[in-house]
Amino acid sequence: MTPLLLAIACLTVITVCYGGLCAASPFGDCRRCRGMGHAIKTDRKGRAKRGKDCRRCQATGKRIRVGRHLYNVATRIHHDGTH
Repeated sequence: MTPLLLAIACLTVITVCYGGLCAASPFGDCRRCRGMGHAIKTDRKGRAKRGKDCRRCQATGKRIRVGRHLYNVATRIHHDGTH
């Protein structure tokens, strides 16, 4: 197997797996708050306490995956163009 065919096969497998992940689980953890929905702060004694709500995910702790977002955009464009 030539290196070019091997690279194409690997990229195809990665793309199919990511597409399956986006179909099975369209939302992932927010990268900013790590899925908690808020920041962790410490008080003066060093104890952990809840901080402000995450503005990126609106305190849900979830975000839409890039692949799912692209699929939604393509579906919306197709629907608008055919109806």
